[in-house]
Amino acid sequence: MKKILFLVPFVFFAASLMAQTEEDSIKATLQKYLDGSSYNNQELIEAAFYEEADLFLSKKDQELWVLSPKEYSDLFKNREKGKFNGRVGKILMVDYANNIACAKAEILIPKRNLKFIDIFLLKKLEGEWKIISKAATQIE
Repeated sequence: MKKILFLVPFVFFAASLMAQTEEDSIKATLQKYLDGSSYNNQELIEAAFYEEADLFLSKKDQELWVLSPKEYSDLFKNREKGKFNGRVGKILMVDYANNIACAKAEILIPKRNLKFIDIFLLKKLEGEWKIISKAATQIE
């Protein structure tokens, strides 16, 4: 009985480490998107997404603007790769269960006085977290 009571805390500790590792992996995927879009790095942006993902974005005078990850990354192709473009991203929330996750991020562009909220759906595919859908809205 003493051995069982001794092992219980280690089981919970191991489970919490595993949980933290999954959350860290999800955040790493999101960070690829945030860094790629802040530093004009198309490869990083595309690496964060499942290639058949849909991005539902905000655009002036258009209720729904849907892009693929490639179309989205192409928005950054004529900018200097690696140069900070003024976009500041921050992960606000991550929640997951088994191999699915949702997350929320804030994107600020101070020079243009813009603020966006992004909501992500992620799925663990072949051992790697990928964004399978993204919706964004501009906050006035």
